[in-house]
Amino acid sequence: MPPTHAHFNGSVNLPDAETVMREITTRVPAGLRRLPDGETGDRGNWIFFQMQKFLQWPSLVPAGPLDAVVDGDYEGMPKLRLADGVDPAEMTWPDIGYADAYLGSYATFSQLRDQGVIPRGVRFQVEYPTPLASIGAYLVPEQQPALLPSYEQAMFADLDRLLAAVPHDDVAVQWDVAVEFGVLEGSFGPGGDEAFEPIVAGLAHCIDQVPADIPAGLHLCYGDYGHQHFTQPESLALQVRVVNSVQIAADRPVSFVSFTVPQYQHQEGYFAPLADLAVGLETELNFALVPYHPADQAPGTTAEQVRLIDAALASGPETEGSWGICTECGMGRVQRDDVPALLDLHSAILAAG
Repeated sequence: MPPTHAHFNGSVNLPDAETVMREITTRVPAGLRRLPDGETGDRGNWIFFQMQKFLQWPSLVPAGPLDAVVDGDYEGMPKLRLADGVDPAEMTWPDIGYADAYLGSYATFSQLRDQGVIPRGVRFQVEYPTPLASIGAYLVPEQQPALLPSYEQAMFADLDRLLAAVPHDDVAVQWDVAVEFGVLEGSFGPGGDEAFEPIVAGLAHCIDQVPADIPAGLHLCYGDYGHQHFTQPESLALQVRVVNSVQIAADRPVSFVSFTVPQYQHQEGYFAPLADLAVGLETELNFALVPYHPADQAPGTTAEQVRLIDAALASGPETEGSWGICTECGMGRVQRDDVPALLDLHSAILAAG
């Protein structure tokens, strides 16, 4: 079965939420299930939004220089630590800012829907980094275990406040899972199988934080910092294993998933692990077949990717569900002038069948 819909992982390099929503609905008029606000403004560089919040908080101070970061150097990202005299057990966090930003964007979403710009039935999609993302990226390793629980509590409280203010049949929640794959792949220090069970438990906790009547999804990401992955995935095996394990560990279903597919990848072995995917038809599948740089992609690659995904899914227990397309990460780091063409490419791939 060819792809039937488009999924958007969140960020879009356009001026504001209204522009994002108008551009997506205009250029991708068919196959739209959820609509992000583009994570514009201060949220444009993903978890750096949280770093900005942390730097304003007196309980956290730089652990070293903050101006020596090389774009694309994941291991060289700036680090903070607790200020002297701060007890981690009594740590409080600033307003992390997501609820306020999304409530403003939801007002825009509602207005555009009332005007007929956004079709009825399309949900407003919000994206949160997992609690581990900001803590794992920006806090010194020795203090991360002590600080993660209180930060997680602050993030879940922010989400609760948002969901209390938005009708449940209007919204969907996506958790961005990137730092976890950096740990599991050994790109961010020691990790591997030792970290697998704790990471799955953390992701299941995130999914369970979303009420059962609201779709909750996972964006499985290998990073786009400096337009580079922290490592190139060898196959979909680890992503499939994570999804299967979270589905078992969570008390509610995972509603949608987006899988990383490097744009050059068209080897059968990369997609073969999809045969082991053990989710039900209630879990929507999306694959990153929309290349950021289509001119650099070998002709016929997307069609071959579609064929291999269909073949792999057909050989597993998931044989009837439709699936969708997306970019590998968001579109926040795409050149602004390239965004319209990239949106058009979503429609072109869907139309090609």
